[in-house]
Amino acid sequence: MTIAAQPTNMQMRDMESIVHPYTPLHRLKEFGPLIIESGKGVYVYDTQGNAFIEGMSGLWCSGLGFSDEELVEAGREQLAKLPYYHNFTGKGTEPAIELAEKLKEIAPMPCGKVLFSTSGSEANDTQIKLMWYYNNAMGRPEKKKIISRIKGYHGVTLMAASLTGLPANHNDFDLPLARVLHTDCPHFWLFHEEGEDEAAFVARLAANLEDLIIREGPQTIAAMIAEPIMGAGGVIIPPQTYFPAIGKILTKYDILMINDEVINGFCRTGNWWGCETMGMMPTTISCAKQLTASYAPLSAVMMPDFLYDALVDQSRKLGTFGHGYTYGGHPLSAAIGVKTLEIYHKRNILGRVRDLAPLFAARMAKIGDHPLVGNTRCSGLIGGAELSANRKTRTPFDPKITLGMRCVMALQKHGAILRAIGDTIAICPPMIITPDELNLLFDKLELALDETLDWAVREGHFKQAA
Repeated sequence: MTIAAQPTNMQMRDMESIVHPYTPLHRLKEFGPLIIESGKGVYVYDTQGNAFIEGMSGLWCSGLGFSDEELVEAGREQLAKLPYYHNFTGKGTEPAIELAEKLKEIAPMPCGKVLFSTSGSEANDTQIKLMWYYNNAMGRPEKKKIISRIKGYHGVTLMAASLTGLPANHNDFDLPLARVLHTDCPHFWLFHEEGEDEAAFVARLAANLEDLIIREGPQTIAAMIAEPIMGAGGVIIPPQTYFPAIGKILTKYDILMINDEVINGFCRTGNWWGCETMGMMPTTISCAKQLTASYAPLSAVMMPDFLYDALVDQSRKLGTFGHGYTYGGHPLSAAIGVKTLEIYHKRNILGRVRDLAPLFAARMAKIGDHPLVGNTRCSGLIGGAELSANRKTRTPFDPKITLGMRCVMALQKHGAILRAIGDTIAICPPMIITPDELNLLFDKLELALDETLDWAVREGHFKQAA
């Protein structure tokens, strides 16, 4: 497969009109945008007719692949019946009601009510507003700080980006905002100290968290927000004892746990919810992405009754609940969400993920033996391969050479799409992928890694072990 050396008319139109998120804009003309025209199954096709295995499910979200006929038809039927309505001023629609009911049924925590928005960023932003609102209702106006984590990702609104623990989301945006605290990243391979095993690593992180709480004052901290498995921070899977350890500390100091399931939720990790995989006990949940298999924008905040009761009390006091989004619970998105959850059950997508997980893990382990790869980790059908200049010393490559980006661009030429998060190659294929397609994806990745290794050696960025 070859990618056109000269920009096509469509690429030129794109570069003259579109601002591309999470893109090195100064280099866009160098490598050119990839214009996707259609998709089917696990493949997407560009305007030149080239086929690509979409190994990232778009942005971690197309769990049922592309152009699923049942989802397309669910959207078509809803558009013909009721293309739009809202949930403001006591209004409702059947799709939103049915989807909320289904979410309550599969919730991993006591869920009394569901509040819809349109993106994971909005859901997490809403979570913080609700925590502040709740503590005002409880007569604790000082209990407003939120703990997040270094390398966590929670979105790009002002508050969600503040919660995010990545420099690119803060630098020159004048973020993070006040009231946001960041604690340690639970990336054992990268951050463990000499001679420290997982148990000692978890104990140190838990102690650091407790020290932070005591230093700030537990009476000032409302909640902690966390992804069970960190996604955009580099597919970071904490030790299995991590969440039980920090959960005890949060309970001790009356600090609620916001579970960001935007990437983890809906079978991806081998359970319905990432919190079930990682032993987290959440108070509230944010979900999005695979809620509709990405066929329409939708997110949800799932909350317990005690939190909703506080909203009711404040409404009585203030006259209304002053929050909401025009497209929150949009009937088109909700109808597709209902059908998506139906498909997860009907086609046993959870069982499919569990059946494929051993093959996925085996191919990840094989990638881990590549000279460029320092560490691999995976759970269910999500994984990361972290490139390293020296596996033993955990030495990173110079970020200026953007080795991860070079690898995924080489992979693109072989007909597959993955994402470089710094020098971690993230892998998150549609959950409908077949064993043959999964093997083909990894075969292509191995070719790309070999080509990247050749370049790194040739340019003096990597020395092969003797």
